[in-house]
Amino acid sequence: MAQYKYPQTRKIDHTDDYNGTKISDPYRWLEDDRSAETAEWVKEQNKVTFDYLSQIPYRKQFQERLEKIFNYPKYSAPFRKGEWFYFSKNDGLQNQSVLYRQKGLKAAPELVIDPNKLSADGTTRLMNFSISKDGKYAAYALSKGGSDWMDVFIMNIDTKETLADKLEWVKISGLAWQKGGFYYSRYPKPEGSALAAKNENHQVFYHQVGTSQDKDELIYEDKANPQRFHTVSTTEDEKFALLYISDRGKGKDGNALFYRKEGSKTFVPVVEEITDFSYGVVENTDQTFIIQTSKGAPNEKVETYDLTAKTWKNLIPEKKEPLQGVSSAGGKLILTYLKDVTTRAYVYSLAGKLENEIQLPGLGTAGGFGGEKEDTFVFYTFTSFTYPPTIFTYEFKTKKSDVFRNPEVDFKASDFETKQVFYTSKDGTKVPMFIVYKKGLKLDGQNPTILYGYGGFNISLNPSFSPLLIPFLEQGGVYASANLRGGSEYGESWHEQGMKLKKQNVFDDFIAAGEYLVANKYCDNQHLALRGGSNGGLLVGAVVNQRPDLAKVAIPQVGVMDMLRFHKFTIGWNWIADYGSADNAEEFKVLRAYSPLHNIKTGVNYPATLITTADHDDRVVPAHSFKYAAELQEKAAASSKNPLLIRVDVNSGHGASNTKKNIEMTSDIYSFIFWNMGVKPKF
Repeated sequence: MAQYKYPQTRKIDHTDDYNGTKISDPYRWLEDDRSAETAEWVKEQNKVTFDYLSQIPYRKQFQERLEKIFNYPKYSAPFRKGEWFYFSKNDGLQNQSVLYRQKGLKAAPELVIDPNKLSADGTTRLMNFSISKDGKYAAYALSKGGSDWMDVFIMNIDTKETLADKLEWVKISGLAWQKGGFYYSRYPKPEGSALAAKNENHQVFYHQVGTSQDKDELIYEDKANPQRFHTVSTTEDEKFALLYISDRGKGKDGNALFYRKEGSKTFVPVVEEITDFSYGVVENTDQTFIIQTSKGAPNEKVETYDLTAKTWKNLIPEKKEPLQGVSSAGGKLILTYLKDVTTRAYVYSLAGKLENEIQLPGLGTAGGFGGEKEDTFVFYTFTSFTYPPTIFTYEFKTKKSDVFRNPEVDFKASDFETKQVFYTSKDGTKVPMFIVYKKGLKLDGQNPTILYGYGGFNISLNPSFSPLLIPFLEQGGVYASANLRGGSEYGESWHEQGMKLKKQNVFDDFIAAGEYLVANKYCDNQHLALRGGSNGGLLVGAVVNQRPDLAKVAIPQVGVMDMLRFHKFTIGWNWIADYGSADNAEEFKVLRAYSPLHNIKTGVNYPATLITTADHDDRVVPAHSFKYAAELQEKAAASSKNPLLIRVDVNSGHGASNTKKNIEMTSDIYSFIFWNMGVKPKF
């Protein structure tokens, strides 16, 4: 008999044929995000979920503590344009950060754009802000309700007035200025649901300031390959427009690269064919590009390309540590590398000579370092799990860093400690994991523990600070971040070991991380929660199917749960390079074997599960989570002693669309974890 009463979800008779295998899809109707029936289902599910959460007596205290610790000024590192420095600031609990500028570093800041005033609920976000080389105009992009779609506007920088120009259906796009206008990328207006329809035929246009969008010049499209991305950037001197083309829908992980000189209408190939190698222009002269590339270098290297001779030359060779990024400023190159998931930063001359290492404050994550050719210093940000993001300046002449802005957060960093361990996965691979907790923690197996993972898309989970983690740690919680295969922690080989036919390695790594935490008495399986978002939501869903006994709680967030149909929605086809496709017979077998939706079993006691998604998520459409929740409730309600709930945020997207929603969701997750572990926090 079911322990919890869930809404009845209608089933239909629908079957698909995958390479000769028949797969039923009884909840296909939940894919229609515009239907009244889907809206009613969401309403009923949310009622059950929020009625459940409202019974937790300390939910409000969690929210109050989260608000208190989040309420401090947060700054971005400034960037310079002429005599002005631009930066964003959030006073503390503002729903969106506000863009400011100041003349020099000591003048009073003045307001440029306040997104909080652009919607009643504070869910309109500033996504991009790009200033023309002459400093006359800025193009800026806004998104609404958490959607990835953007509208682009133009501001007169002197008067800060917004012009009449408005560009729609912009997605996966830069705003690259050249000669009185800018390049941008968009899709044709979608047919059907703007939040679920498949996005195809990515086009590049050039917009001249002061004209309407229908007058924009089509620069590039490729109707023969509708699932390619086409984006354009320009060099700092605006002499070159750079066209990047990728084809992840065909399983290719790299990109082609073309350029055209100012005044020319023709794109000239640097790399004409798309392979698994990446190419990114970092700096240029009139005849040369400096390019970061993975060709012949799984950990990446830097080369030069001569535009006249069409020849390549090695500039900075590959190292044993993966190259994370290359920036240019002040006539220098700044390279950041990852060593056991922490940043090392070095300054090189444009001729490729190592000049010095930038001494960072400790082991953590550093980023930024970019600027313009005449700059004498750069800004960078350093952070770690208990080191709030601090902005530094680095002077090229003195080779020294100084604190520029130091955030004041309501906690004592010295009360906590971070440990990095290396555990053994199923196949013998050593996997790193960071564990964060209060000093003096008793290893008695009773500590509420969150194990977080991602493991995909060549993305590294580097140490970083979140004020929203501190209240969990204050209550005796343990936070473990596992650096699973599929990421970029150890270069392309680490990525390849966790993609396509080898995806099971990622799940094995996560399971081994949980077993390590239990074996070393940080927690037991009644005090372990598994958490991950997006590809990490898939991770949690797959692991609880394979090992429902591993953890007491599961928090799969905005997850890719239907591995047979993910490529049918918005830009899901872009993930084929990492996942493979059900259209391929060999890859179908692997996808079918771990797809969270298709491996839920009857008669199993599943962990207490809180699925989270949002109605405006047009990256991983909420239908993934809807169908997964319906299947989980139908198959496991009778056998599971734990709640199996879905929380659907409204007017939010792939990430929380504002501060308020982020805090509310985090409060609900922590409350759900503590409640189901039977641990009472001490507020």
